[in-house]
Amino acid sequence: MKQLREFDIAFVGLTPGVHTFQYQVTDSFFENYGQQDFSNCNATVKLQFDKKNNLFLLKFEIGGTVTVTCDRCGQPFEMQLWDDFNQVVKLVEDPAELSGDEDPDITYISRTESHLNVADFIYEFINLSIPMQRIHPDDANGKSGCDPKVLEMLEKMNKQGEDTTNPIWKGLEKFRDN
Repeated sequence: MKQLREFDIAFVGLTPGVHTFQYQVTDSFFENYGQQDFSNCNATVKLQFDKKNNLFLLKFEIGGTVTVTCDRCGQPFEMQLWDDFNQVVKLVEDPAELSGDEDPDITYISRTESHLNVADFIYEFINLSIPMQRIHPDDANGKSGCDPKVLEMLEKMNKQGEDTTNPIWKGLEKFRDN
């Protein structure tokens, strides 16, 4: 995996206090991470980097759009990204010693480091910004944005599933209400 140098922050030269960084993330960013279940990523990541003596407070604000496939109708649609995440980075003598701590909001790096690469954080936070269930949003009239033909087919299948005349279920009706 090639190193994403534009996501390196040289924190040694920064004065204590809040510093702001902004990144544009497109599909080319994700080439380093393998196949994704979305495409046409156009995200803006605003990072507020608060440098303290022995730690950094990072606040990532994710915005933009990605194209995902609807779980209901199978058609692609553009989904808005909007989320923010906090991460604490602590400077320690031996980060391997503290890696057993299971707090995902705290990252440990060695005091001898001079740069912090935030690409992995950005990758993780963009993926966390996309919900597990992806369904077309309703339009202005409150009507589903899904493909009407697929919705009609789903409704037909639902009605067929409610039909109890299937002989395979004969004799099992007496157990239905128990």
